[in-house]
Amino acid sequence: METIKGKNELWQWTKALIIAILIAFLIRTFLFTPVIVKGSSMEPTLHNKERMIVTKLGEPERFDIVVFQKSETEDYIKRVIGLPGDRVEYRDDILYINGIPYEEPYLDTFKEEVDGPLTGSFTLEETAVGSEVVPEGHLFVLGDNRQNSRDSRHIGAIPMDKVIGTTNIVYFPFKEIKIIGK
Repeated sequence: METIKGKNELWQWTKALIIAILIAFLIRTFLFTPVIVKGSSMEPTLHNKERMIVTKLGEPERFDIVVFQKSETEDYIKRVIGLPGDRVEYRDDILYINGIPYEEPYLDTFKEEVDGPLTGSFTLEETAVGSEVVPEGHLFVLGDNRQNSRDSRHIGAIPMDKVIGTTNIVYFPFKEIKIIGK
């Protein structure tokens, strides 16, 4: 009798473990996943080797930080500047979207440290996007470290199907835990 009870208990624990692994797999696949910041292209907002949580729910909005597949082996982290159909340009270090100037408070600290303009003037046509507007189903993204970022100015608009998700939670290093606003 004791052997049957032990086998039942072992089976219950095995089922619980399988269910827990399945739930963790589903959460990681469809809801959240960790990512490590690589490089300095998002400084001063994000720093090399910080660890973040990526949310796979919802569509990216303007000024969200997104993670997308640059290639099969490489993911990039950048900020959404232009949505499909937007006209994006920079003049005299000011962002214009559809002719309306936008403030970028997340760049204020960095602007104080840089001599001259942080973001050189450009229109979408002058970038790798090569059109007047952000194409349908794509995003125009920039790194916060505009002078040291390989972004849509260089690699073109990002297809939505390459976007893994949005992120704004740094969870490591523990002394740097923070939620990043837009």
